[in-house]
Amino acid sequence: MDLLDASAVAMLAGCAVLLLTGLWTWRRSRGNASFSAPMALDTLRDWPPQAVRILTLPERRAYELLRRAFPRRLILAQVPLARFISVPPQQSYRDWLSRVGRQQVDLVMCDSSSRVIAAVEIRSPMASARSIERHDRMAEVLTAAGIPVTIWREDALPAPAQVREMLRRSASADDELDDRGPLPLPEIHELLAEGDMQSFQGGNDPVASTFFAGLDDPVERSASNA
Repeated sequence: MDLLDASAVAMLAGCAVLLLTGLWTWRRSRGNASFSAPMALDTLRDWPPQAVRILTLPERRAYELLRRAFPRRLILAQVPLARFISVPPQQSYRDWLSRVGRQQVDLVMCDSSSRVIAAVEIRSPMASARSIERHDRMAEVLTAAGIPVTIWREDALPAPAQVREMLRRSASADDELDDRGPLPLPEIHELLAEGDMQSFQGGNDPVASTFFAGLDDPVERSASNA
């Protein structure tokens, strides 16, 4: 009987030691977590904002080409796909947004009611395979929505006379193209204003379209690998 009592006491003592050890470890981990918790960041102090350009030089040249070729059209730049594309609510809108909805179309041409009737993508000859894949996926969405997509290389933009022919198919029967002829296109040195010259020194260039590529939603990454 005494032997059983001694075993029971030893077991209880062991359990007590384990309990106290676990409690000490838990309190220490909480103390370390509190000590290492990040301080609240200030939106302006910790991320000092700086205004930069919306368009690169090739994109500005392409914008002038479209504006000259279609002076009665509304030309917009860097428009998010989710701004003018609607999808059915049966599936998760968040998933669709993470796949393509956040991508931006370089240039869109709208009719008088602001309905997008054509899209122009300016591609860099140095674009990565992943960037091309993302833009191709976006072009598939635009084409499925009935919006013609034209791709221009930034180092080989079309001549002004070619632009109207390339996008003529986007005109609808009740909204004919402007027949008054294209507007005169400024020479490139006229586009390079004083502020443009300063941009070559750095600091004012647009945010690269791949800047946030590392923050893509896992859903998009899995979709791109499918």
